Amino acid sequence: MKIYPINGIKLSSVFSGMYKKKRLDLSIVEIGSGSSVSGVFTKNKARSDAVNISQNNLKKANPKYLVVNSGNANSGTGENGYKDIIKYSKKLSKDSGCNMKDILVFSTGIIGERINANKIIKSIPSLLKNLNKDKWLDFSYSILTTDKINKVVSKRIKLGSELVTITGVAKGSGMIRPNMATMLSFVATDMKIDKTSLSKMHKNLSEKSYNMISVDGETSTNDSSVLITTNNTKTSYKKLSLKNKKYFYESLESIYIELAKKIVKDGEGATKFVTINVSKTNSSNNAKYIAMSIANSPLVKTALFAEDPNWGRILSAIGNIDTKVKDLSKVEIYIGNFLVFKNNKVSNKYKENKVKKYLKNKNIEINVNYNTGKYKATVWTTDLSYEYIKINAEYRTWFK
Repeated sequence: MKIYPINGIKLSSVFSGMYKKKRLDLSIVEIGSGSSVSGVFTKNKARSDAVNISQNNLKKANPKYLVVNSGNANSGTGENGYKDIIKYSKKLSKDSGCNMKDILVFSTGIIGERINANKIIKSIPSLLKNLNKDKWLDFSYSILTTDKINKVVSKRIKLGSELVTITGVAKGSGMIRPNMATMLSFVATDMKIDKTSLSKMHKNLSEKSYNMISVDGETSTNDSSVLITTNNTKTSYKKLSLKNKKYFYESLESIYIELAKKIVKDGEGATKFVTINVSKTNSSNNAKYIAMSIANSPLVKTALFAEDPNWGRILSAIGNIDTKVKDLSKVEIYIGNFLVFKNNKVSNKYKENKVKKYLKNKNIEINVNYNTGKYKATVWTTDLSYEYIKINAEYRTWFK
C-alpha cells in the first residue's frame, strides 16, 4: 500500500526500552507552522494526565510537537505521572526551542505503573535529529501494544487542479468501546481548513467511525484522536464547490471508517468481523443503542465464536434497550440474509442448518428491522474467543 507523506508533517520513531523486546515504542511528530490541530479525548474519569495535558494545551496554542509512547499508559500514577510528563516535555521544549504548551503527549500500554521518563528524555535528541516526512510506517508500528497488525490508511484525491493528501494511523485491539474516538488515532491532511470547521468535522467523523466500534465494551483511560491540517493547499475547504466539499469529506470519512474497521478486525483473539445493522427505529440514538447492546453482549459474542445460531441471545440484547415500545412484536432479526425472528416468534422460513453454515464465515452480518421509524445505525464488533481471555489474563507480561 502506498503511504503518501503530508507536506508540513515530519515523524521519527525509536526503541526507547518500554518493552522487554526490542521494538519501536516512542515517536515524535513535528507539525509545521500555520497548521491547525483538533483533538477528541476519552470521557473515562480515570483518564491519564497525558490526556488532560494535551486537552488543555490544545486550548492554548496550535501544537508543534506530538510525543507518543506505547508500553505504558501513565494512568493511575498520581502526581508522579504528571511530573514525569512535565519532565520529558521540558527536555523536548529545550531541545526544539518550542514552548511547553506547544507539546501534546499521548501514552498507551499498561495502567498503574510509573512511566520511565528518563528513557524518553534520552531518546529525544535522536528523535529530533531523524525527523522525516516519510516515516508514517514506523510511526504506525511504534504505537502498538497487543495489536497484531499496524493500521495505516493513505489516499490522494484531486480537487479541481490540486491534489489533496490524507494519511492516518491508529492503534487498538483491546479495551475497545470508545466514548470519544479510539485508543489512539492520528490523521493528517494538507487541505486548508479553518480550526472551527476542523473541530466540527473531527467530532462528526469520530461519531461515524470510532464511536461505532466495540471489541469488549471497555473504554480506555487514554483514548485520544488527533486530526491535523497543515493548510498547504492553495484552495480552502470553505471555497470548494458543494460537490468537492462532499467529495473531500467523504474521502476523509472513509479513512476514519477504514481505520475503525482495522481496529475491530485486529480485536484481541477475534475470529469474526461482525457488522450489526439496526434500521427503522424512532431515533438514531436508539438505533445505535440497540446495535451496541448486541455488539457488547458476551452471550452473543461467544455464540458467534462457537458458530452457534443462538438467536435468542440477540433478541434478549435488543430487549435490554428501553425504547418506550411495549413489546418486540414488530422486530425482525436476520443473520446474514436469513430471516430468523418475525411476529414475535421464530420465522417459518428459518433453517438452522443454513444459518449454522453461514456463521462459519469470517465476516458476519446481523440485521435488525425495528419497524418503528426511519432511523438507522451500523456498528462493527467481534466475537469473544478463548484467545481473548488468554491475552488479557497474561496482559502485563507483554511489558515485562
